[in-house]
Amino acid sequence: MDYAYVNARIRGMKSRLLDRHQYEELMLQPDLDSLLSVLEKTPYGGEITKAKAMSEGIVAIELALRNDFVKTFRKIAKIVREEEAEKYLRIFLHRWDVQNIKTILRGKNIHTTNEEILSCLVPVGELDEVALTELLKQPDLKAVVDLLATFGIIYAKPLTQAFPDFSKEGDISILECALDTFYYADSLASVPSPSYNDTLIRELIATEIDVINIRTVLRLVRDRTPWEEAIKFLIPGGKELRERDLKRLMGLHSTEEVVADLGQTSYRFLRELPEASIKTGRISLLEKQLENYLIRKGAGSFLDDPLSIALIVGYFWAKYTEITNIRIISRSKMAFLSEDQIKEELVYV
Repeated sequence: MDYAYVNARIRGMKSRLLDRHQYEELMLQPDLDSLLSVLEKTPYGGEITKAKAMSEGIVAIELALRNDFVKTFRKIAKIVREEEAEKYLRIFLHRWDVQNIKTILRGKNIHTTNEEILSCLVPVGELDEVALTELLKQPDLKAVVDLLATFGIIYAKPLTQAFPDFSKEGDISILECALDTFYYADSLASVPSPSYNDTLIRELIATEIDVINIRTVLRLVRDRTPWEEAIKFLIPGGKELRERDLKRLMGLHSTEEVVADLGQTSYRFLRELPEASIKTGRISLLEKQLENYLIRKGAGSFLDDPLSIALIVGYFWAKYTEITNIRIISRSKMAFLSEDQIKEELVYV
């Protein structure tokens, strides 16, 4: 593939991402109507205008962001016309298949309306809007899984295998963990070579597995979950934390001890949080730091070899972060949070 051409296109797209000044302007807006007006002057303007014709307020913003995200990655898919690069792009787009399936399963499990579930879906992967709509029409979780199998979607297999345990225990996390385990195993298996590109993608995937496992361990240690039960919710393939490391962490008695133990790993930054926050077991603060680390690591790929897949990977994470930040700002306006409070929630890359 002509990486010089592709990366020139991606750099052009990156130049249109919002900068700190634009974020400041968004945060200064007093309400959602004003926020929409400012967003119309950004690269999101076209989608905002379309969304305002169909809805208003937070619904219009969410619709515009969703449509822009879908349009952006379909554009990248057209630019990337080469087997190796398409393989990497597929890994990142498949995560949205997994996220969409999880969203549908969660919604069905708590009897959320189809309209509410649909508004949370991002049809950029193998499951397009038509397929997702058909899944939403199913009466229950089992019917959703059966239809995925009929569609020939690979994620039907782990869900089918995990469904008896879910039926017995009624814990939706059993299905979610089955999806995650399958997705990450499949993703790692698709990048087996020692090439620069494969190694870059493999390390990012393995780091993401570590982050997910740390978040899971923090919750399970807090809840005093025994190792024999905990191992069902942990994903193999992490970069630094192998099964023996996870088992050691699960043997600790508090989230504070887990954070201290991680001081010998790349996740030592968790110890920088205020001691009082860690002692109170406020896992949400630790989870946010882990998420920020993952985002910055992914977006930091911009700094790697420009004649490789790195720039595409970096752009993916930067775009994801931008949309997340706009969502944070818009939702914060609904909650009447101050500018300083909003700034604490944003991630800059």
